[in-house]
Amino acid sequence: MTDVADATETRPRPPENDWLGTPYLRFERHGAFAHVVVDRPKARNALTGAMYWGIRYAVQRVERDPDLAGLLITGAGDVFMPGGDLSQRGVDNWMDFSQLLMDVTPFDTLRQASKPVVCAVNGICQGGGLMIAMCSDLAVVSERATFRVPELLRGIADTYYSQMLFRTIGPVRTRDLMFTGRTLTAAEALDWGMVARVAPHEQLLDQTTEALAMICRTASGARGDIKRSIDAQLGLYDRIAMRQSVQGDEAREGYLAFKERRSPSWVHPDLRTAGRL
Repeated sequence: MTDVADATETRPRPPENDWLGTPYLRFERHGAFAHVVVDRPKARNALTGAMYWGIRYAVQRVERDPDLAGLLITGAGDVFMPGGDLSQRGVDNWMDFSQLLMDVTPFDTLRQASKPVVCAVNGICQGGGLMIAMCSDLAVVSERATFRVPELLRGIADTYYSQMLFRTIGPVRTRDLMFTGRTLTAAEALDWGMVARVAPHEQLLDQTTEALAMICRTASGARGDIKRSIDAQLGLYDRIAMRQSVQGDEAREGYLAFKERRSPSWVHPDLRTAGRL
């Protein structure tokens, strides 16, 4: 799949039926399950606004379809999802990236879904991709997967992450992960409690499918009660602070620095590195 081919094959348009509103997402039916495959190799699976919305739509599509019992989300190649596409070069531009505020992302939709959603994390997983994995019901990850929360390097005060990570891995590890922007291995993510299981790379899809089947065999009503209880403990995040941050000066400088492949201006001259952070 290439951007040129996508542009000629499909005009930008919102989701409809099994079309997810973007050529970079595939909605596949595999018996009782739907698969959403992120497939944008030229941009390393970076998520456009339409892709974020398409994942949200896919969850709702499965919810409404009596023939589907659950949803599996994965990526193509060696990348799961690296977060939002700051370059904004996607051809699926029916939704401008400036419209991508937290009320149209899939995170809360995943937390509220009544049918199970699991992630088969096949490779690089960071930013919005990691949040999708954490908000799903279960994340099974390849032994090759890596994890990162780079938002502070981009000038974004991601209060959703600080809330979710604090409740999931505790304040000490949340500070370590968010303040440094460092990368975790699959083994570290499992040890920290960020993901549920690590699988051999060649067995990832099979093991994730089996996990989804096991969830689907539990009683949906009782499972929903447990999910509601867990979600209440995860709590809410500061939406106002995050919106102000995303629209603020540091986020704009973080975007320019990313685009220009340099350190942001807030980094001390002695600490700047070649290329983007």
